[in-house]
Amino acid sequence: MTVLVSIADLSVTYRRAPQPALSGVSLDIEAGEILAIIGESGSGKSTLARAIAGLLPERTSVAGRLAWPGLDGAPRAGRDIGYVFQDPGSSLNPVLTIGEQVGEGARRHLGLDRRAAEAEAVRLLGRVHLPEPERIARAYPHQLSGGQRQRVAIAAAIAARPRLLIADEVTSALDVLVQAAIVELLVELVRADGMTLVFVTHDLALASGIADRVAVMAGGRLVELGPTAEVVGLPRAAETAALVAAHIDLATPPLIGEAS
Repeated sequence: MTVLVSIADLSVTYRRAPQPALSGVSLDIEAGEILAIIGESGSGKSTLARAIAGLLPERTSVAGRLAWPGLDGAPRAGRDIGYVFQDPGSSLNPVLTIGEQVGEGARRHLGLDRRAAEAEAVRLLGRVHLPEPERIARAYPHQLSGGQRQRVAIAAAIAARPRLLIADEVTSALDVLVQAAIVELLVELVRADGMTLVFVTHDLALASGIADRVAVMAGGRLVELGPTAEVVGLPRAAETAALVAAHIDLATPPLIGEAS
């Protein structure tokens, strides 16, 4: 497969932090795959995701190499990479309508005029299975449920038709049934559009049902990487074994279905 992004010996240290958030992380992300980045809080998984997306804070020290052989040049923020944050309440603007926010990416990156962007926003809201997308487009974030806001955030993230979609702990604040629906939606979208998905989560059971490969983070380091069935079925790292023991009942079928 084609490598979309190649990461070599990546280290990240936040300003005034006593130790690096990432240390010597190396991995390739293949075009069209679903890669789950797994780890407990503080493991460095979200830092890795934000480093890939170019969303690290200013004055952060970064060493190593991050290359994009699958693109013609450096990725364009918002165009080649779509990012869905954990809390859509903080990533959505409370004073703008849903339609304005979802259509912004299409206007900025695809060159659509205002009317065309409004129509595209309604189409995207329908794609993420929101009921009455025309009505939702006129609504404001506070008028929607948490699950609906997360679907809006996903619609906004794919508005510019990115090559890579990063979903950073997008299910952690949702109940179990809504979690399953959001994960199924992500898989549906990336498979239909040929996108690559990086799914960041602490929940190995949830990720194991959709991921082609799993990358396990601990203490800012990549401790295990491989096909999902191998990592879950025969973990080599102690940190992976602990995650499996905590989150996966091997006698129970995966939530979403087998990874392709």
